Amino acid sequence: MEPKILITDDHSMIRKGIKLLLQLHLGLTDISEACNCAELMSELKRKAYTHLILDIVLSDGTALEVIPNIRKLYPSLHIMIFSMQSAEIYSSALKQYGINYYLPKDSSEADSITFLKKFFNDEVLTTEVKKANKNPFINLSARELEILHYLLKGMGTKSIADNLNIKMNTVSTVKNRIFEKTNIHNMKELIELATLYNINY
Repeated sequence: MEPKILITDDHSMIRKGIKLLLQLHLGLTDISEACNCAELMSELKRKAYTHLILDIVLSDGTALEVIPNIRKLYPSLHIMIFSMQSAEIYSSALKQYGINYYLPKDSSEADSITFLKKFFNDEVLTTEVKKANKNPFINLSARELEILHYLLKGMGTKSIADNLNIKMNTVSTVKNRIFEKTNIHNMKELIELATLYNINY
């Protein structure tokens, strides 16, 4: 049975580029697109997809917000992350949801094709993501990474709580944990640190 593929990225050219690689080099044709979290969930409800290629940061949220729900509703869906975000930061959080395929967007075309073939052949990856011990963000949990994303966008505690449907004191507690784990004391330092380690938001 041919894979039914959904590519979710907020940049149209990225989606078209992946689609072209899949068509030309893997001979895959059943490919649809979504541009944000809301459209992603709508598409998954509309059609029985087998494979999802997903960016981390989307215009209306992050993959970490929707992946738990996707795993509950579509447990057999194969998921691959294709992102500019650092794999060393997100890999641990994603592995708890059984997501082991993480392809950086700056990979060469040849490496991307090789990786995509492994993903669709369900091959076990033999190389682990190398973690730089000096990176202060690698020990953040999935929830902490979610809230980090909104903090870096300049959102306040109430807005974050409303977006994630959690209590304000939960946001405050997680924010304090982020500060402790990254050894910073205020938002200015957090933004500078995120910029230094190329965390986009």
